[in-house]
Amino acid sequence: MTDNSSSFVNLHVHTEFSLLDGAITIKKLINKAAGFNMPGVAVTDHGNMFGAVQLFTNSKNTGVKPIIGCEVYVAPGDRRDHAPSRDGQPNNYHLVLLVMNEKGYRNLSRLVTMGYLEGFYYKPRIDMEILREYNEGLIALSACLKGIVPYNIRKGRMDIAAQKARELETIFDDNRFYLEVQSNGMPEQNQLNKKLRELSSELSIPLVGTNDCHYLNREDSEAHDALLCIQTGKIVDDPNRMRFSTDEFYFKTREEMEKTFDGDYSDALDNTVEIAKRCSYEMEFGKYKYPVYTTEEGKSLDDMVREQARKT
Repeated sequence: MTDNSSSFVNLHVHTEFSLLDGAITIKKLINKAAGFNMPGVAVTDHGNMFGAVQLFTNSKNTGVKPIIGCEVYVAPGDRRDHAPSRDGQPNNYHLVLLVMNEKGYRNLSRLVTMGYLEGFYYKPRIDMEILREYNEGLIALSACLKGIVPYNIRKGRMDIAAQKARELETIFDDNRFYLEVQSNGMPEQNQLNKKLRELSSELSIPLVGTNDCHYLNREDSEAHDALLCIQTGKIVDDPNRMRFSTDEFYFKTREEMEKTFDGDYSDALDNTVEIAKRCSYEMEFGKYKYPVYTTEEGKSLDDMVREQARKT
């Protein structure tokens, strides 16, 4: 099998800005993508867009298209409900969002901000309500085992999984929602992939192939494991601690993706390039964009500042 990485784009990648979870530096990420002749790469850190500027500055003149994204946390109900989860339901589900254009960048920035200001409960959470309002210009992927569709599939609730997939497809209309299969070698993921394939066929929702990259090279898995220990306050020898069950969460070529997948997911890998083509946002530098405030008649901005200062 010959490698053809120009026909594959990694769209689910965690850098050092996925704090104590991602072990990829952005400069090395871009160099790796350029070395593989990949047409683009996305950065989808957990709950934040901290790496966006570095992504664009390091991508300049490399031939690699930078794609801003975020793996957001979605509350099971209202984002402002900070009560413990009910009926064993998680406090949040994962969802990957990718920026297509200027509107998408503004909407993702708003969603991430609202996650911190309004929905923070262990994690910065958004909810379906604000996704319906601020989804324009964004592409959504169903995420890892912790996504709401994968979660319900693994619980044996295919009807609910289908319902949630349809809901997300309705929100992200115009073919902006994809069911995400992953090539990480985990037996439970391989089983999930087959169910996602069935759901894709049933609902006519396309698949996309990712690897949920947390480190750059396979040999970095041990260092990443130590990073997880720091995150969770555990020691490496603790048999009961959180750990990744394989060393496959690295930045892969298309050939490596195909080898790890249990089955043929060529269409899902092809779709990564199609998604990258739809993401055309370019970050502008060297130009200040101050907010515009409308003042009441007869008042200056200084008057408004004084009034607000007295109120607080």
